[in-house]
Amino acid sequence: MRGAEEKQIDAFSYVSIEDRIPARHPIRPFKTMVNEILRDMNSAFDALYATGGRPSIAPEYLLRASILQILYSVRSERQLMDQIDFNILFRWFVGLSIDAPVWDHSTFTKNRDRLLESDIAKLFFAKVVERAKRKKFLSDEHFTVDGTLIEAWASMKSFQAKDSPSNDDKNGPGDGRNPERDFHGETRTNDTHESKTDKEARLYKKSKGAEAKLAYLGHILMENRNGLAVDVEVTFADGRAERRAALLMAERIPGSRRCTLGADKGYDAHSFAEKLRELNITPHIARKRNGKSVDGRTTRHDGYAISQRKRKRVEEIFGWAKTVGLIRKAKMRGKSKVDWLFTMCIAVFNLVRMRNMEALA
Repeated sequence: MRGAEEKQIDAFSYVSIEDRIPARHPIRPFKTMVNEILRDMNSAFDALYATGGRPSIAPEYLLRASILQILYSVRSERQLMDQIDFNILFRWFVGLSIDAPVWDHSTFTKNRDRLLESDIAKLFFAKVVERAKRKKFLSDEHFTVDGTLIEAWASMKSFQAKDSPSNDDKNGPGDGRNPERDFHGETRTNDTHESKTDKEARLYKKSKGAEAKLAYLGHILMENRNGLAVDVEVTFADGRAERRAALLMAERIPGSRRCTLGADKGYDAHSFAEKLRELNITPHIARKRNGKSVDGRTTRHDGYAISQRKRKRVEEIFGWAKTVGLIRKAKMRGKSKVDWLFTMCIAVFNLVRMRNMEALA
């Protein structure tokens, strides 16, 4: 017998929002970790806000929503607010009741700017690393460093001579579209040109023969035991930025014992290797054909071969960040905001990996 379709909509629900999320859903342990970290950051949140005035969106809501945006690859704040409005799981994770109103996307963005202008992302990342250290997931002896290109949220049309007017694109036909531009035969460099959309983006290509793009560079220091990121940095895009960022992160490695640092052939430079040795770090750098940064005294050890295998795991972090975390083309403008987004994205990756490791423990 065919059942009848009932059109009536229930006025009330007697099932709590907590009970609607399955007990074995993988986001439950993830939320537990996030809540523990946010509780540790309570004093930092207090320092951001005045004691009086109109209440703003709680920073815990802002960070949980931002984490969801990264975790579920939500492309924009407008779509994120829509998801929080009608998706029960999103409401539960952020901490809103089933009847609580959801913020307008512009209100959410303006409130989040307060977090972007502070070191909250760096603090959140540090708390994630601290938790991994307590769980004994981290190695303190073997590390890997690498960098990746992050496309800027600006078109090549916006890369114009520095002395050109900022509203150059508005002088085209009156149909609301940008005018067509022909750059053939025109030499454009970072010294003479800049993006009118994102002035801090730099024209850069990752390798010979590759397409030049407006971009930033994101850098990661990874420990080799479980492939967790322990430090991150975002720099302007230029040919020496990867080595500078690597040295900066190497200086921040805690402890005084000797450790190793693996890297690909892009870091094969004698001066770079010597500076690592001054920091009591053994360079395990992949050798170019005529490279001189490392020799047989280093490559003959089994540890060098292990570092060369382990260092490739950093590509898992970049791959996740660019596909799931949507960091391939950062939807924020300015180095500080891209740094905030990249740091949060890598912190969420660490949490995902730690959740999986705790589940297998």
